Amino acid sequence: MNGTVPLPIERPHLSRLGWYGGTALALLVWAIVYPQLPALAEALVAVLPVERTSPAGEALWFFLYDAPKVLMLLTLVVFAMGVVRSFVSAERVRALLAGRREGVGNLLAAGLGTVTPFCSCSAIPLFVGFVSAGVPLGVTFSFLIAAPMVNEVAVGLLLGLVGWRIALAYLGFGLLIAVAAGIVIGRLRLEGWLEDWVRELRTRPICPTETALDGPGRIRAGLEAVREIVGRVWYWIVAGIAVGAVIHGWVPAELLARIMGAEAWWSVPAAVLIGVPMYANAAGIIPVVEALLAKGAALGTVLAFMMSVIALSLPEMLILRRVLKLPLIVTFAAVVASGILLVGFLFNLIAG
Repeated sequence: MNGTVPLPIERPHLSRLGWYGGTALALLVWAIVYPQLPALAEALVAVLPVERTSPAGEALWFFLYDAPKVLMLLTLVVFAMGVVRSFVSAERVRALLAGRREGVGNLLAAGLGTVTPFCSCSAIPLFVGFVSAGVPLGVTFSFLIAAPMVNEVAVGLLLGLVGWRIALAYLGFGLLIAVAAGIVIGRLRLEGWLEDWVRELRTRPICPTETALDGPGRIRAGLEAVREIVGRVWYWIVAGIAVGAVIHGWVPAELLARIMGAEAWWSVPAAVLIGVPMYANAAGIIPVVEALLAKGAALGTVLAFMMSVIALSLPEMLILRRVLKLPLIVTFAAVVASGILLVGFLFNLIAG
């Protein structure tokens, strides 16, 4: 009917100035509280009936300090990247990767995977979307390896917890694994190992569906990312920190040095084998990494463990089974695991 009155558009309750002012105030509070966390943890342990220098005291201090520290870092990083991601949609990523040649396409895909942290649950729609857009199989795998393993959460937390050198090394070698593994898988021409319904997809035109956002809209996108990501993983973070606290307080440094030290050649393969069946994300596993490094575990072994947990998680393999046949999943896991092993041995050799 031509005389239909359009429905009013729902508008945010806060004004533009309110969104900007509230965000600035929240960031200021974050900047004031974060440096005080060590002293706050000390004060909390001091009122508890436990000796500060005892294993229990050390474990409690580690937990009370690391839990808010990691959660605050994670919230800040996820909010910032949520704002950044409001400029980039899955449709744009597909359009950018479609038709790219091997090498350049793999590098571009890995870089996009780093700044667009789609989780494992997005594996199926992303994979199908890339295939339907004509993205080569190897390029697709470079993206899918980099997205969970070398995302901004992992790099940001490593930067804040263990320093820029390890964060930069992880970033560089993670990208190298994603690019190299994608090229290898692409050269093997394994398209026949896709599930039949995926191979039969016809290329469709890509129509961007995202709408333009203003400043407050992008802030809301950042807050929504915090709600979705932090709300989904905070308990894994707390669990990881609890494990790290136990390691920090009770596990002797000498024992870890023997098990995960550079001297034991089998420590890197063992770390990968232990890491593959585990389920954790970057935010949950990095506190464990921090505790292992503090106890003297070899850097290469710890990085291999972390990479295998994040990049080769069992749940992601189960999800990908819906679009990949078993031989392709095995090949994918073997190629990535080989790259992780090389990184572990190389770092242990350099550090040694």
